[in-house]
Amino acid sequence: MTNEQYQEAVNWLFVQAPNYQIDGQKAYKPGLQNIVRLCDFFGNPQEKIKCIHIGGTNGKGSSSNMLASVLQEAGYKTGLYNSPHLIDFTERIKVNGENCDKNFVFDFIQKLKNLPEDIKPSFFEFTTVMAFEYFYQQKVDFAIIEVGLGGRLDSTNIIKPLIAAITNVQLDHQNILGDTIEEIAAEKAGIIKKHIPIISGDENNLVKNIIKSKADQEKAPFIDATLLKTDLTSDLKGNYQAKNIKVVLALIEELKKLNLSISDKNIEDGLLHVHQNTNFIGRWFEFSKTPLTICDTGHNQAGLEYVFDQLNSIDKHKHIILGFVNDKKIDEVTKILPENSEFYFAKPAINRGRDPKDYEDLLIGAKISYKIFDSVQEAYLSAKEQCTNEEMIFIGGSNFVVGEFLEKNLEVSK
Repeated sequence: MTNEQYQEAVNWLFVQAPNYQIDGQKAYKPGLQNIVRLCDFFGNPQEKIKCIHIGGTNGKGSSSNMLASVLQEAGYKTGLYNSPHLIDFTERIKVNGENCDKNFVFDFIQKLKNLPEDIKPSFFEFTTVMAFEYFYQQKVDFAIIEVGLGGRLDSTNIIKPLIAAITNVQLDHQNILGDTIEEIAAEKAGIIKKHIPIISGDENNLVKNIIKSKADQEKAPFIDATLLKTDLTSDLKGNYQAKNIKVVLALIEELKKLNLSISDKNIEDGLLHVHQNTNFIGRWFEFSKTPLTICDTGHNQAGLEYVFDQLNSIDKHKHIILGFVNDKKIDEVTKILPENSEFYFAKPAINRGRDPKDYEDLLIGAKISYKIFDSVQEAYLSAKEQCTNEEMIFIGGSNFVVGEFLEKNLEVSK
């Protein structure tokens, strides 16, 4: 198989299977009937692997990567299923930090063509069963499965995990999950299963009570990670990681009860070597030191608030490149934009990308210094030209903005 054949197969998959990341709500298929049939067709690989399930609005990607890193340090062969990818499709499915084998992806996509006519999987459903099968074939000790969207009706909810976690609950994807924190929390709590321990990482008592209530209903042990005290840190920078670390530590404590051998040194080293062990990028990722250039995939209101607060704490003039997708409430974002900054707005190069000209009235109303560009790369090159070594650049607002930036520039910087 050539690289060209692989790319053709992946492109075909993007076209063939409705993809929420690209097409939005019309591609979202709630319910588990389809994934049940799909997994059955492939021999139910999810039943042959030991899984850990991680959901939540923000922090599930960071938490799952930190946990994977710790398990790898402890000598366990670890599968990791995250979404979306930033540069290449194979980032979604990793074993011990190595992206999924392209030959496997190519061969598995061919099998999609043999599915019964009445099983029409979404992109995420097909990718999920692909991950289960890859982890089974690779004989992983543990597979860490990140929830895609919500929880109760998410394709990943077909698994019966050893343990599960909900990092936090914030307003996001309201058009699908509900308009209130209570409704969204109830959807996220849908991953709680009978007798399976659930870790909660949210400090909001309203959220905590909804998760605990569901846990009690399912007779599932409820563990409040926010009560933990720790001074451990991670190489994943970002002030918000302190909360994710508590979730990871609570998960590890529960796993130890299952006779896993994980030492304090494994934990410390695992948290400090996440980039190296899992190749995770995109969260407060330092692309360059001179000038300081940071990118972060935080994209909902709560995620952006964390990121912008941290930017405000850095005493440098800032050049901030932002782009958003169609369902983003730009009026709320403009209220929290960092101070002492020049802004560069661009449309992410996907169907759901929003043209900054559509919300320029909000930018004018925000009384900020800004320019609009045709692409993320044009915005970055302009910022780079304007930015002195004493200033800094930030790239964010959407996974797709960060993905586009890294795809164009990461290889060049190495």
